[in-house]
Amino acid sequence: MKLHALIVDDELHARENLKFMLQNYCPEIEVVGMAGDEKSAIEAVGKLQPQVIFLDICMPSGTEGFDFLDALPDKKFQVVFVTAFKDYAIQALNANAIHYLLKPVDVDDLKNAVKKLVTTNQLFADNSEQLINYIKSLENLSRTGRPGSAISRITINHSKGFKIVDPNDFMYLEGDGNYTSIVFVDETRYVDTKSMGVYENLLDPSRFFRIHKSHIINLSFVKEFLNDEGHFVVMKNNTRLAVSRRRVPQFIDLFKHDK
Repeated sequence: MKLHALIVDDELHARENLKFMLQNYCPEIEVVGMAGDEKSAIEAVGKLQPQVIFLDICMPSGTEGFDFLDALPDKKFQVVFVTAFKDYAIQALNANAIHYLLKPVDVDDLKNAVKKLVTTNQLFADNSEQLINYIKSLENLSRTGRPGSAISRITINHSKGFKIVDPNDFMYLEGDGNYTSIVFVDETRYVDTKSMGVYENLLDPSRFFRIHKSHIINLSFVKEFLNDEGHFVVMKNNTRLAVSRRRVPQFIDLFKHDK
C-alpha cells in the first residue's frame, strides 16, 4: 500500500517538480494533494488525511512551516521539511530526528527519505507509543525551530523506535561510523543514527567537549584526568577514555576556568 502524501509549498514550480520526482522515482508514495498556503493546506489535511506531508520550512510569502504545524491539532502524519536554507532550523530538525531535504531536491536524497518514511510508518503500525513519541518530537520542533531557541530535548532513533531525551543526561558519546552510541548517566546505552559531527553541533559547547574523534564527553561527569603513558579522562562510571594530544591544552583550560 502506498503512503498518501500532501505537498505544501507556495511556489507552484517547486510543488510540481517534487510531485514529478515522487511519481517517477518513488513508487511507495502517492501524491493525493498539493497546497500553496497555510489555509488551503490545513483544509487539505482535514479532507485528505495524508500520512506524509512534504512541507516547505520557510515559504517566501511569509507562511512558516512551523506555524502551519502549530495550527494542526492532530498530527498523525510524518513530515519531510523541504528547504533552500541551511539555517538555524536544520539544527532543530536534526535534534528532533525529523526528515528534511535541501533544495534543489536530489533524487537519491528523496529516495532515501522515502525509505525512512516507509520504515517509520511500519514502526507506528506495530507500536502506537512510537507514534506518540514522534508527535511529541514534532511539537518540540515547533518550539526549538525558531531563531534564538535552545535545544533542550533531543529525539534519538534506536533499534526499537524513538526516544526523547534531555542531553544533559548524556555521560559520553562514542562514534561508530555513521552512528553514535550514547551512554547515559544511569549507564543505559542507545545507538542513534545521527553522526558524531551532528551531535558536536547540537550539544552545548559549555557542557560538552570532543576529546577525540571517537568521543564527546559531558564535562559535568568527568571524575579524573590522567597524564600517564598518554592522556585520559575517567568518567563518573570509571570508564577511561583517551584524549587526543592536540585537544589536551583546550581540555585542561576548560577546567582552569571552571566555576
